[in-house]
Amino acid sequence: MLALLTPLPAFAVNPDEILSDPVLEERARNLSAQLRCMVCQNQSIDDSNAELARDLRVLVRERLVDGDTDRQVLDYVVSRYGEFVLLKPRVSAKTVLLWAAPIVLLLIGLAAVLVFMRTRPAQQAVPALTAEENARIEELLKK
Repeated sequence: MLALLTPLPAFAVNPDEILSDPVLEERARNLSAQLRCMVCQNQSIDDSNAELARDLRVLVRERLVDGDTDRQVLDYVVSRYGEFVLLKPRVSAKTVLLWAAPIVLLLIGLAAVLVFMRTRPAQQAVPALTAEENARIEELLKK
């Protein structure tokens, strides 16, 4: 009973999209799980019911049937839709810069604070009150 009530992942792949070759179909599913639906944006094309996701699933399967490798299929889709179509972006100079920028800016900010703290003028010590000044304060407090 528990197994029946446990939610299972719902795949949006239509029966007419499924390839007859189980090996190619498995490759297509793996590739579809790596590609972002451009309409839903936080779903893979394997999980999305959007028309664009369906078109991309069909495109992936067509490329696999034509003999493309997984890498060639991903490169083709990225060339048409950009890096954003990948759910896990590739490591490149752009992504390294994107991920490193906050850390670099934080370090620059810390360096600026340190420089500011070191270069500001030191606070001068206030000289102690003289006996005459203490007497005057006592006199004012008694009034």
